[in-house]
Amino acid sequence: MTDLTPIIVGVGEASERIDAPDYKALSPVELAAAAARAALDDALSVAAIAPHLDLVAGIPQFEISGEHAVAPFGRADNFPRAVANRIGADPARAILEPVGGQGPQHLVNEFAQAIAKGETGMALFFGSEAISTVRHLMSQGEKRDWSETVGGQMEFRGYGLEGLVTMELAGHGARTPIQLYALFENARRAKTGLSREAYALEMGKLFAPFTEVAHTNPHAMSQEVFDAEGLATVTPKNRIVADPFPRRMVARDQANQGAAVLMTSVAKARELGIPESKWVYLHGGADVAERTPIERQDLAAYPAAALASRAALERAGLTAADIDIFDLYSCFPIAVTNVRDDLGIAANDPRPLTVTGGLPFFGGAGNNYSMHAIASMIRALRAKPGAYGFVGANGGFLSKYSVGVYSTKAAPWKPFESKGLQADINAWPKPAMADKPAGGQVVTYTIDYGRETPHGVLVCNTAAGERFVAMADGDIVQQMISAEPLGATVAVSQDERGRNVVTALTPRA
Repeated sequence: MTDLTPIIVGVGEASERIDAPDYKALSPVELAAAAARAALDDALSVAAIAPHLDLVAGIPQFEISGEHAVAPFGRADNFPRAVANRIGADPARAILEPVGGQGPQHLVNEFAQAIAKGETGMALFFGSEAISTVRHLMSQGEKRDWSETVGGQMEFRGYGLEGLVTMELAGHGARTPIQLYALFENARRAKTGLSREAYALEMGKLFAPFTEVAHTNPHAMSQEVFDAEGLATVTPKNRIVADPFPRRMVARDQANQGAAVLMTSVAKARELGIPESKWVYLHGGADVAERTPIERQDLAAYPAAALASRAALERAGLTAADIDIFDLYSCFPIAVTNVRDDLGIAANDPRPLTVTGGLPFFGGAGNNYSMHAIASMIRALRAKPGAYGFVGANGGFLSKYSVGVYSTKAAPWKPFESKGLQADINAWPKPAMADKPAGGQVVTYTIDYGRETPHGVLVCNTAAGERFVAMADGDIVQQMISAEPLGATVAVSQDERGRNVVTALTPRA
């Protein structure tokens, strides 16, 4: 361990529920600032730490996550500095990270390297969402003015949306996370050979323990405990939103939450008098980007995440068997099961897979969920000195994965980079795409129930093994609802826009 060894020394969270007696309807900046204050107080105090911050980095809210995104109540022109102003900090550098749930862990990985090189002295990362408040106030006909002109330097890193989804899927009706993840999930169901009902119960068994963790988390947006059947059974309160997902199986975007993480070097921590009981070390990390969904050979798999997970563990000199506590990003079940299975963790392994309660129950705080995961992980590891924690942060459509391996156990800093991993991923072969197919066999599908009438999206292979995407409506969708679509044979034709439309579906015998 050297003076420049990077460590996490402070974490903080803030949250509020619209039905709470002390509800204040905080803006995203105010929530992030509350979490930032908590992180600085966790290390020492706001007064002692704020003057020493030379870098702040913010995670963008959903309402500022695209060129055409709309913030109903306005926004700060410089989110990172708006938060810094509220804690009395004036850092030399401010950053707005790209969109994606991998962002918090990516920032830790990036600036651990910068601290170890002496390029950064003390860095604060934060993010927030106030989606629940925005929707609540709008439903009441109330307005707020959250616009703020801050100015000053800010490194805007772009939206990071390039290559997430292509027109093959978007043009046929698969544009949103729930639609894309449903395609991945049903591709996995095809591999398992399970029926719809049996697979729903397996998803319920995965997430039932998450509800128990959320039940004890004061920042969780839902603290209701469910068993597997309660999560899997479709009811008016647990309606099907996109096959195979009932409402309780998907990330909860109705959240008012903020989280922050404070990093520095061993030397700086000693200079400021931050107790060693607060120090947590990053033992390994990795950051990768997957191919666009349509370019992946296996829509049920997430090999890029597996590659990153193994690389981070190897850098730490560990295996998955050595990890005591996990937080695997849990926007949908497939995001957990892919990484769990790739790490060789059995479904009945007693080790927890979440430290927060997971996105469907704790809350899917936009791009910032994993900041909460890191904060919770740091507290859990401080309470269990010498234990190892693994945070897996996912962004996009199983598109970007950042990993961190943590412990209070001191270790020499081992630099890492992921360029070699990314080069391997970029070299993976792509499936051949069919041009004007006449038909094929269904590899995966989803039925989107979010419209006035259900809409089907199918990914199929021709007899020659070429892939194509198709869409279905009307009687074909009703047939998909009543009979098993996986493995079915379909006939397709092209509409006036060149989209593949299913004209006949014959279930597998």
